[in-house]
Amino acid sequence: MRLSTLLTMAATFSAAGLISTVTAYFTAGVIENASKTAVLSEMDRSALPWTEVDTNGLQVFLIGTAPDEAARFKALAAAGRVVDAARVIDQMQVEEPEDLAPPHFSIEILRNDAGISVIGLLPSSTDREALIAGFQKVVGEGEVSDFLEAADYPAPDSWEDALEFAAAALDDLPRSKISIDASRVAIKAMTESDQVRRRLESHLSRRRPEDVQLELSLSAPRPVISPYTLRFIIDADGVRFDACSADTEAASLRILEAAAAAGLEGKSSCTLGLGVPSRRWADAVAMSIGKLKELGGGTLTFTNADISLVAHMGTEQALFDRIVGELDSTLPAVFALHADLPKPPEQVTDEGPPEFIAIRSPEGPVQVRGRIGSEISRQLADSFARARFGSTTVKTTARVAENLPADWQVRALAGIEALSLLANGAVTVTPDNVIISGKTGNQNLNAEIAQLLTSKLGDTATFEIDVEYVKRLDPTLNIPTPPRCVEMITEIIGARKISFEPGSATLDATTEGIMDDLAELLKKCGDIPLEIGGHTDSQGREVMNEALSRDRAQAVLDALLSRLVPVRSYTVVGYGESEPIADNGTEDGREANRRITFTLVVPEDEQAPADGTDETSSEPPADGAAADAAADEAKDDGAETPAEGTSDG
Repeated sequence: MRLSTLLTMAATFSAAGLISTVTAYFTAGVIENASKTAVLSEMDRSALPWTEVDTNGLQVFLIGTAPDEAARFKALAAAGRVVDAARVIDQMQVEEPEDLAPPHFSIEILRNDAGISVIGLLPSSTDREALIAGFQKVVGEGEVSDFLEAADYPAPDSWEDALEFAAAALDDLPRSKISIDASRVAIKAMTESDQVRRRLESHLSRRRPEDVQLELSLSAPRPVISPYTLRFIIDADGVRFDACSADTEAASLRILEAAAAAGLEGKSSCTLGLGVPSRRWADAVAMSIGKLKELGGGTLTFTNADISLVAHMGTEQALFDRIVGELDSTLPAVFALHADLPKPPEQVTDEGPPEFIAIRSPEGPVQVRGRIGSEISRQLADSFARARFGSTTVKTTARVAENLPADWQVRALAGIEALSLLANGAVTVTPDNVIISGKTGNQNLNAEIAQLLTSKLGDTATFEIDVEYVKRLDPTLNIPTPPRCVEMITEIIGARKISFEPGSATLDATTEGIMDDLAELLKKCGDIPLEIGGHTDSQGREVMNEALSRDRAQAVLDALLSRLVPVRSYTVVGYGESEPIADNGTEDGREANRRITFTLVVPEDEQAPADGTDETSSEPPADGAAADAAADEAKDDGAETPAEGTSDG
């Protein structure tokens, strides 16, 4: 082959290679620009403006700082939708995260007969082992299922308070669900009875930490009411229920609406319970109340399916017959109506109508007097009263009389039994009535007494109930009695002293803690008659000492008032140097004589015999010096007085 031919071929191949190289270069540039433009457009559509794009041949580089890992992965996915994911090179960075917020600490405790289950998240600082050990102590041999997790973050401020409160509450709630976080404790539980429910609500509300919100949802099974009783009265004293029972909320509302239409004013309620004799109970009660209103008044008593309607004496016979006839024809078939129009009483003898009276004083002694049918009946009444009230508290002075009603003994014993349900009060039995009056701490006692008397005397019996509910007597509220309050004052003060600045009636700053503790107690005690007494030693003039002691007692009263203690029934007395409890000739004696005392004041009418007679009473002394006497006796034994005064003259 000639040389020219070889040169020609070489030139041809060189030209072709050069053309191919130039073509590839320009083609790669077109692809790079197209890829970059397409990826940038996709980033804009995906709301990723922080992303930058660069290309090198077929490779696509993603550059920029992503706010978080999720945004970085979102950018990679967006680029992969435009070009082959293998061509995408990740050169993005992720912003440094801020300090993570602590998690929400909360746990949930479930307790039933099988044991306790606890689940949730708690701080690592919480003593988990002690918590589970406490739960195990509550359930005894039951099982504690621990599903707790822990996080190493600081516990919120009130976390431990909420957890401690919930753990303590669990001991009283065998069937419950308790949800806990730092600011809230929610308790759902089933209690044994309505009385237990009210006691627990009061107890838990008082123990709640100040910085923790408490949500209570306690329920109780409805009681079985036997006999199923309702008693409605319209008389000269007004319109009222002595007892009201209903099977449902709707039935209760229906009955109360009928009572309101008949003239009932104020707030009233019906006890919801099982044992209703008919589903049409509310219908029967509502129509009977309406007819009693048309009759002009009287007494309406339901005992199961038996209805007793007693009209006012003097009601027109024609009106009585019409109302009774209309009611009898419209009542549901299961109910039986017994109606009575009382006749005017016969002329009484010069002795007056016979009475049987039993009285229970606030201090405890019981007096039984009046007339009784026979010596055996008198002994029976005395024995029954001693069995109910205690053999040492009963004094029986009832006398045997003739011509008493045949059911007199039954009525007297029923009255004694009703009296035993009262904290204090009286029962009066007459030939045509049984009258119960007094005070109680049971909000449902009127209904219970009505059920008792109806079951003992029959549904046609006539009786009156005037029982007052007194909050401080309610055992479910755990309110201390007034004597116990005075004892607790002594316990709270202990070895501390209520001190004043020298020679003045200004409380010393060291006394703030004592006053705070006293205020917390006295708020629970309520409105009790309390005397605050000031005492000094014998140094200085007697008149000045008396004035100083009175001013100091007033300063204590003012300090309690500023702490929202109900002081309406409190009094202040300045005794000066008149009642020393130690020798004023020594410094220790003078120190002991400078003091503040708290004394319960018993009203004069409660110190006298309960029935107002001159009969000798077996009651113990109940004067206002009782607390001081006990305090002096304690002082002789080396104990502190109820509350001591200043350490200066």
